[in-house]
Amino acid sequence: VIYYSETGNTREMAELVAEGVKEAGVEVEVKRVEDAKVDELLKVDGVVIGSPTYYGCMAAEVKRFLDESVKLHGRLEGKVGGAFTSSANIGGGNETTIISILQAFLIHGMVVQGMAFGDHYGPVAVGRPDERSRKLCLKYGRRIGELAKKLAGK
Repeated sequence: VIYYSETGNTREMAELVAEGVKEAGVEVEVKRVEDAKVDELLKVDGVVIGSPTYYGCMAAEVKRFLDESVKLHGRLEGKVGGAFTSSANIGGGNETTIISILQAFLIHGMVVQGMAFGDHYGPVAVGRPDERSRKLCLKYGRRIGELAKKLAGK
């Protein structure tokens, strides 16, 4: 789980998603995007990226990381991907932020996990994660972990 966070809201969501992944029986690591190395994506079965919403888009730090991942083009195919975000407002661009991250994963040939109920594209928080978004982060993490296990044949 890789994230960028200014206020701590996205960090809190990252920790909850990771907790859900652990509940699925999968080893997970949480890293700030500033501490993550793109080449590490080659060693994992899946990645979930979280970003605050800035002007309806991911944070520049997350975009920089994904831009650097172009050097791995074709080598992440079949890995699991997911995204989550926090913003200041309900209509603050949450879905466009998540979709912009998922687009990069799809271009890499990754398998994207959605949710039929709740936040379809990935968990969203408005401000600090409330009880609803906390539950969705945990559920999403479990779904990501379960899918990664299936695809890895574990």
